[in-house]
Amino acid sequence: MSLPPAQIGAPLSEIDTPALIIDLDAFERNIDTMAVAVGKLGVRLRPHAKTHKSPIIAAKQIARGAVGMCCQKVGEAEILVAGGVSDVLVSNEVVGPRKLERLASLARHARISVCVDDSIVVEQLALAAERAGSHIEVLVEIDVGAGRCGVRPGPAAAGLARQVAGSRFLSFGGLQAYHGAAQHLRTPEERRAAIAGAANATTETLRVLKDAGFQCRTIGGAGTGTFELEGASGIWNELQAGSYIFMDADYAKNVADGTRNSSPFEHALFVIATVMSTASGERAVIDAGHKALSNDSGFPAVLGRPDLRYHRPSDEHGLLDFDSAASRLALGDRVTLIPGHCDPTVNLYDWYVGVRGFNTPDARVEALWPIAARGAIT
Repeated sequence: MSLPPAQIGAPLSEIDTPALIIDLDAFERNIDTMAVAVGKLGVRLRPHAKTHKSPIIAAKQIARGAVGMCCQKVGEAEILVAGGVSDVLVSNEVVGPRKLERLASLARHARISVCVDDSIVVEQLALAAERAGSHIEVLVEIDVGAGRCGVRPGPAAAGLARQVAGSRFLSFGGLQAYHGAAQHLRTPEERRAAIAGAANATTETLRVLKDAGFQCRTIGGAGTGTFELEGASGIWNELQAGSYIFMDADYAKNVADGTRNSSPFEHALFVIATVMSTASGERAVIDAGHKALSNDSGFPAVLGRPDLRYHRPSDEHGLLDFDSAASRLALGDRVTLIPGHCDPTVNLYDWYVGVRGFNTPDARVEALWPIAARGAIT
């Protein structure tokens, strides 16, 4: 792990770049906004730690009412538990003897649950839990429209539930019904249609499970783009949104629902970069390229400078052309970037730099939080 790019109490101008910044005021408002929204919906919140990869942030979410965390990898779960999180769902399929052994061992130290969509994995998971002397709750994942993991809704889910219930080291907890592809559908109408389809698939599966004698403690899913739809459906009872704490440039492209003028969440995650060259006279080259920003969902936006367009990144460089710029940048100037995709951008850094009073003259570094699960991909 590298040294932090700043010291506690330092002004914004003394943070070394590129650096990953949390606007602490906006971040805390986002956590509170979601807590209030979930409370009004009358459902549980299990935020997705794949966004922040931090037991410190997880503790703040749990303190505001979250029932636990979910994550995508066993390695992330191990780090969360080591950091004090006592209830973790691996909201993903886990395949392979070594990973299953690690998961079963972890279940001796915390409440662990996991998703399955294959009978072979159920058999191997039960064996791993037996060897470890632990117990694991299992959610059967159904494909509600994302076209990724999950069995077809209906009888296949009941078959897996029956197999899970047949092991004294596993228990059937319910369904994972997450429509990931719906989160970034741009219009409210598209999102509503996608979640309506997911609701139909989930309802049919619940009917089949009930006929087979199974009750679901958890029907999990939802994300930042659609959580209000799942939460108000009367079907889902545990929401797994993650990006809401930070937001990103891609989520900003979603058209807000007609009942409000904008997203209820604010941008709270930024990358600060420095102009390292203006030698061409036509552009500024900044010190934030592919190694500082994930560009899989599009390039970052420049905060407060819509006239500057980030493009042509290489490993260590990003370009900001002057052709439409209201004013030119000079060597040493700093720019604040809104990442295109928050989750994988976070995975590029060792540290969060938490700034209080961001975008004010009194902005100061208040917190330095290690990104403990950075690189936890197994």
